[in-house]
Amino acid sequence: MASREGKLICRRATHAGSWYQSDARSLDNELTQWLNQAELTLSPARAIISPHAGYRFCGATAAFAFKQIIPESVKRVFILGPSHHVYLTGCGITPAEVYQTPLYDLKIDTEVIDVLIKTGEFKRLDLSVDEEEHSIEMQLSFIAKVMESKKSSFTLVPIMVGELKGDKGIQYGKILSPYLENPDNLFVISSDFCHWGSRFRFTYYDKKCGDIYQSIESLDKMGMDIIESLNAESFIEYLSQYGNTICGRNPITLLLHTFECIRARRILPNSKLKFLHYSQSSQVKDLSDSSVSYAAGVLTF
Repeated sequence: MASREGKLICRRATHAGSWYQSDARSLDNELTQWLNQAELTLSPARAIISPHAGYRFCGATAAFAFKQIIPESVKRVFILGPSHHVYLTGCGITPAEVYQTPLYDLKIDTEVIDVLIKTGEFKRLDLSVDEEEHSIEMQLSFIAKVMESKKSSFTLVPIMVGELKGDKGIQYGKILSPYLENPDNLFVISSDFCHWGSRFRFTYYDKKCGDIYQSIESLDKMGMDIIESLNAESFIEYLSQYGNTICGRNPITLLLHTFECIRARRILPNSKLKFLHYSQSSQVKDLSDSSVSYAAGVLTF
């Protein structure tokens, strides 16, 4: 990959100072507090599902997923995030060689990215598209914090996941499955859950559940149970039936396809995907209100 005038191509931390703290000490203290409050219950993580809203909304939930990471076993971190601003089919990869965070810079694994690009299935994104998107960036500071003891010896592979039409999810799953199967690699799946309210054009309400926020939780937990079953087709059917506005549905689906490719090759008797924490930005009781849901999930095998 050619650098600009001999300099590394660097993705700026464009959401620092708005979505999360830009001051390194303040950010470190905040992350430390959340991680200390989270429980270590399912470890070592091979993949996690983590939210990507502003940290003041979802940081405490995200910490439950990141708490399950054992940095000594991780040499490479794949981050799969959705595209919120650009319509994308298939998967796109950053042109950057370094990702900035307020804590320290993260090195991109350009060798793995070159291998992925050569498959013909991955598009090279414009740097401006990468910098506008928040879904991957919101994972970076947590990754930097939990991996600080290994900060000079791990790399990142950020992948923006768009629509997976037809059998594309299976195709990408076959490409990524050797990486997920390798215990040196960690997968971070970036997703919020239900975006509820007229501003999101989603107002599903099952009155049998009680208040609106209880209906939202019931709908989300139905989806979480299906994700825990590690069955991509069942999750796709759930999304089709209920239309739940899970913004990272494509990265989650790709994780499930990728895991299924591994399971087709060998028996995985100890595999488990479990959600450890769930929260909502607010408890909606009125049709004029809105909320976003957050969940922390962990895959071990």
